Amino acid sequence: MPAPLLELRDLQKYFPVKTGGLLRRKLGWVKAVDGVDFAIWPGETLGLIGESGCGKTTTSKLILLQESPTAGTIRFDGEDVSGLHGQDLMRYRREVQVVFQDPYSSLSPRMRVGNIIAEPLEIHTDLSRRALDERVAEVLELVGLQPDLARLFPHEFSGGQRQRIAIARALATHTRLIVLDEAVSALDMSIRAQIMNQLEHLQETLGVSYLFIGHDLATVAHISHRIAVMYLGQIVELADSLELCAKPLHPYTQALFTAALPSHPDERHEQLTITGEVPSALNPPSGCRFHPRCPHAMPRCAVEAPIRKEIGAKHTVACHLY
Repeated sequence: MPAPLLELRDLQKYFPVKTGGLLRRKLGWVKAVDGVDFAIWPGETLGLIGESGCGKTTTSKLILLQESPTAGTIRFDGEDVSGLHGQDLMRYRREVQVVFQDPYSSLSPRMRVGNIIAEPLEIHTDLSRRALDERVAEVLELVGLQPDLARLFPHEFSGGQRQRIAIARALATHTRLIVLDEAVSALDMSIRAQIMNQLEHLQETLGVSYLFIGHDLATVAHISHRIAVMYLGQIVELADSLELCAKPLHPYTQALFTAALPSHPDERHEQLTITGEVPSALNPPSGCRFHPRCPHAMPRCAVEAPIRKEIGAKHTVACHLY
């Protein structure tokens, strides 16, 4: 069996909270990511879902090395990336790219599309001008756009076309992993479907892996091979996409599916409603972090943190009910 392309082990990211004024006294730590474990295999899409503020974007920033972890390891191709520098760091940045939610704000309005896509190639390679133009034309065709559109500016495209351009830029350096941070949530449904089909085609053609971060369960379930459910900085459930949709085990996952519109009119899930807001990551609840909102909470849930364990084939859950 091949080794995972990306592997996170006990990943943590704490942000200090300090008082204002000259004497900035530390009040505590915001535990944005607190012990995250998962892996992404070559050619796989892992979906990451959860409420706003659960730590999804912070996890992506750690993977992209935009933030340094407080503890834990990030391994890419079996190598710990926390100590990368020089050419090794440049290689990692070539092979791990990102596509953001808003395609317009992530593309410079002052640059032509060809220059936008060529920019990472100019940084990471020593290709000639002709070779750069050929690569730009190649990746534009990969995402379903005509090469002669490279001379236009981003404002001359629709939202879906701009997102295709952002994907083309991410692919330009022969990327192996793309972090898609809410990459289709700003698009209407018809354009969203086109972009998702394009992403699946690129995966089949190039073998690229995706970390697909989203809040729309139907979208994440459609495109992902496996789905990880995140709550207050921790992974509470992880399973194959079909398994998770058919049989969500954690009460939080069940509540997410209850709140979501079904992908099919005949689809039914166990109805479970949760109340209250997500607790502060500055002072998370003891024991199971979900227990103050959980309708199935038991006395042990308030004092003992559950360990994520395997319940079925490739299905893990962190809950005292199992």
